[in-house]
Amino acid sequence: MSHIKGIAASSGIAIAKVYRLEAPDLSYEKTKIDVPENEVKRLHEALDISKSELEKIKEHTKNSLGDEHAEIFSAHLLVLSDPELIQPIEDKIKSENVNAEAALDETANMFIDMFKNMDNEYMRERAADIQDVTKRVMAHLLGVTFPDPALINEEVVIVADDLTPSDTAQLNKQYVKGFTTDIGGRTSHSAIMARSLEIPAVVGTKEITSNAQKDEKIIVDGIDGDVIVNPTQEELDTYQQKMVDFEKQKQEWAKLKDEPTTTADGAHVELAANIGTPEDVEGVLNNGGEGVGLYRTEFLYMGKSQLPTEEEQFGAYKSVLEQMGDKPVVVRTLDIGGDKELDYLDLPKELNPFLGFRAIRLCLERDDIFRIQLRALLRASVHGNLKIMFPMIATLEEFREAKNMLDEEKVKLKEEGHNISDDIEVGIMVEIPATAMIARQFAKEVDFFSIGTNDLIQYTMAADRMNERVSYLYQPYNPAILNLVNNVIEAAHAEGKWAGMCGEMAGDSIAIPILLGLGLDEFSMSATSILPARTQLKDLSKEDMASFKETLLSMGTSDEVVAFIKEKTNQ
Repeated sequence: MSHIKGIAASSGIAIAKVYRLEAPDLSYEKTKIDVPENEVKRLHEALDISKSELEKIKEHTKNSLGDEHAEIFSAHLLVLSDPELIQPIEDKIKSENVNAEAALDETANMFIDMFKNMDNEYMRERAADIQDVTKRVMAHLLGVTFPDPALINEEVVIVADDLTPSDTAQLNKQYVKGFTTDIGGRTSHSAIMARSLEIPAVVGTKEITSNAQKDEKIIVDGIDGDVIVNPTQEELDTYQQKMVDFEKQKQEWAKLKDEPTTTADGAHVELAANIGTPEDVEGVLNNGGEGVGLYRTEFLYMGKSQLPTEEEQFGAYKSVLEQMGDKPVVVRTLDIGGDKELDYLDLPKELNPFLGFRAIRLCLERDDIFRIQLRALLRASVHGNLKIMFPMIATLEEFREAKNMLDEEKVKLKEEGHNISDDIEVGIMVEIPATAMIARQFAKEVDFFSIGTNDLIQYTMAADRMNERVSYLYQPYNPAILNLVNNVIEAAHAEGKWAGMCGEMAGDSIAIPILLGLGLDEFSMSATSILPARTQLKDLSKEDMASFKETLLSMGTSDEVVAFIKEKTNQ
């Protein structure tokens, strides 16, 4: 029996036997060859088979999880067609007279090592993409069967060092009751997909593959982050009951689907959802979302060979607005750069793209791209309750310039005979500490704020949230963060404006009482977090939480804040 602690990545309890998802033996012999052309041909045959498989996985993912998740495989397909990867492999085969396996492995490892050692998240993710894709190609070169989780036909819990996006996309929740991995975090692809599929998951255990063998009984507690291998009968009984309790809890949450979000003392806040595509709206409505607090429009631009047209964008925005009816939809304008690149835009390579030419900075310079998006949004505005939000705003000048472009396009469209709503709120995403510090100046000019805590936290703490060695500094409850959030909310209210939050923090059970007490008006989160949040808020008193405000803001550490909130809210 082993008790292992990890990171709770997707809520729920799974009890089943272990299915070890292990990489196939991809060992090979490096050999000299006489006819390089034959090896190049073998390489391209393996590439073609891999492309065909990934196209099928992409389509399966689109049908089961939506376009946003399917775009991961668009990136993988681009890797398989990238001449900067394929050409060096061919050159090595021809210049060194080596077999395709050796040329593929040595070239891929060179790129993987190079990207892994770069100091930004985007490049590290590209390393994982290359690794995932080239393993598939290598398996076909060797004639080895590549793992296919889609073929699982009995109830299991998957145990793996890590799950690639292609692994996770193939999981059938009828049989895969949960999974647990050695590595990973809450923001990894596999964790995000698990939450979308509602499969319990515990990641980052560091040692599960060393402790769980095939067919052993295993418990995965995605609520508290615990994994138990070979549990006792008493533990099985306890977790069976916990599973029943969790299902009952979900039924209770469902009863609140059509209810407004009201606290114990009668205060109302808005619970909205973050989406990436029009297909995601169904999940928002099914989970009782009162609006869309963040529509990430960059997924319209990704996985394509060229920019989306005005008509394509208009169709997507119109679809979301019509589906949401009179409920508010906050659309974030294009946020490309950092960890999101477009291959068809010739953007400069940067040492630190997260602090570089991205989001509104790119849009203001490439106003040809920006104005097309603004036109599409304005035309769609008559089909619902549209609010427009500019990302990565650092200065008032940036906001004013973006707003001026919006106003200019509005005038042009009216002259062309288009109907435009006269009631479009225009706000900014607060994710830069400098913006939070002078929120009072911004509040005089914007219609609303939406706080993007994912970036605000890492910028404030100077700690990359994907870097395991400094992950302890990613502290949502740190008093420095709370003071910045409070500054933004107070600034908004002083000018009669509203303040929302669209980062992970908005759906966090520890953060919710704090944010309620600080006066946050709108909480935007993943759709599956809405009903648990509504249930929690129903039992909280806004007046009580507000009475703790000064105490929390004057604390010294994140741990002090957590301990205080747990005591006051009986968590």
